[in-house]
Amino acid sequence: MVLTKSVRQARPTDPDARRRYIPSPVISVISLAVIMVVWFILTNTGIIGPRQFPSPQALFSRFIELVNDGYGGASLMDHITISLTRTLVGFVIGSILGIIVGLIAGSNRVFNAAISPIMSFIRPIPPIAFIPMAVLYFGLGETGKIVLITVTSFNYTVVNAQAGAAGVPIAYRRAAATLGVSRMQEFFHVIVPAALPNIFAGLKVALALSWAVVVAAELVGAQKGLGFMINQAALFFDIPTVFIGIILIGLIGLALNLTLGFLEKKLVHWLGRG
Repeated sequence: MVLTKSVRQARPTDPDARRRYIPSPVISVISLAVIMVVWFILTNTGIIGPRQFPSPQALFSRFIELVNDGYGGASLMDHITISLTRTLVGFVIGSILGIIVGLIAGSNRVFNAAISPIMSFIRPIPPIAFIPMAVLYFGLGETGKIVLITVTSFNYTVVNAQAGAAGVPIAYRRAAATLGVSRMQEFFHVIVPAALPNIFAGLKVALALSWAVVVAAELVGAQKGLGFMINQAALFFDIPTVFIGIILIGLIGLALNLTLGFLEKKLVHWLGRG
């Protein structure tokens, strides 16, 4: 109730305040417009040179060239598709394994005690630290990159799933016991739904890191992908292509996050209505 009241009070109630109220999307658009104007001025007045920071029109022109001609013997869409495929395959495999292991660990004391030291040891290690090992054991092909993303996704999904399962209110479990449900029914009908908000929080982190790691992995031994394109462009001082690759990574990451947020609203529709 306190949160609901505070949210309602955040919106102005008197007529004068309502006239001054600016919706959040409008503020976001204004912020982006200001950035674009400042960018245009700085790059078109000579304050910042084109080799340090390309102008908006230079990036747009180079983007059209990449769409029409591709880069490094592959189309721009091929580079995007291969990076997305690597990311999503590794993310799905790692997330499924992480959710299963995390839910079991959060609801089973013995299993939790068995894997906690292992996960506590692995979790602080940056994902990119595993790139040399992935190359050593799996070579420069697709397998090493997908394994690296799988490990990254698993590492950050399992902890949230475990926390969600362990944080199920005891009242829920007592109510289930009172109704005489089996342990399996309690797991799927009580623990899993209650842990979904935590699971989605972990999935968002895992997806963002998986997308970042695939780009880092493509910097080593890849012939296609956005990471490969950025690395090659940087070697030849093709600064506009580097910026276009970075912008595409950000936009695709934003789209992936919005998609996951949409699924969360559909599957965890009760969140925030308590």
